[in-house]
Amino acid sequence: MERKAPDDLARLWRLPTGSKLGRRAELDVDRIVGTAVDLADRDGTAGATLPKIAAALSVTPMSLYRHIGSKDELVDLMADAAFGPAPEPVAAESEWRPALREWALAVSAVYRRHPWLAQLPISGPPRGPNAIAWMDAGLRALRPTPLDWPAKIGVITVVGGYVRQAFVTGRQLEESRRAANLNETQALRNYTAEVATLVDPSQFPDAAALFASGIFEAMPSSTDPVDEDFTFGLDLVLDGVTAAVENRPGR
Repeated sequence: MERKAPDDLARLWRLPTGSKLGRRAELDVDRIVGTAVDLADRDGTAGATLPKIAAALSVTPMSLYRHIGSKDELVDLMADAAFGPAPEPVAAESEWRPALREWALAVSAVYRRHPWLAQLPISGPPRGPNAIAWMDAGLRALRPTPLDWPAKIGVITVVGGYVRQAFVTGRQLEESRRAANLNETQALRNYTAEVATLVDPSQFPDAAALFASGIFEAMPSSTDPVDEDFTFGLDLVLDGVTAAVENRPGR
């Protein structure tokens, strides 16, 4: 006997739920979720509360529950919609690294379009159609490798986790600099001026050598949206994946 999908999963995949959840002509899941994503893009997740979504749609908050089961379900729907369809992978018949790198850059681009996505809690493995498509694209990039399924899942988890954390860190630093009305170069120079004199070479020899090198004062601000720090970190992660691929038994 075929197992029926739970209602929340059915709505995530836009399957019939077997229940009448309001009049589709006036309100449906896609319209609610699209409005919620627009509000979150403008004001963050705090701007996408059920009352604010209802107000934007000129309906009552309770009417939303005929189409979504809960606030948590709405967040899942929003995340899957915001990620959107996965990009077509670059040719990966023999070169997995360029394909995986393009996948990582595409994930980073999604976070830049929808910054609130990186702030959502991770509640489990991918469930929605778009999330599964992104997982599939990452796995497809690794198809030429000798890695087994657990290793492939581990790779895309590590790479995706790096992209997410790098985005969060970069955005928080940018917001801090903006609040202080500083650019990156000014912030680094202020940091050096404030901290360097407190770093005792006998206690922190390598940190003292770092400050003495003048690297922070000489570091220019990056204007590249995919900045040098992110690129360096991504290549470092991919170097680790390369080592795992090359050392895999049966390669």
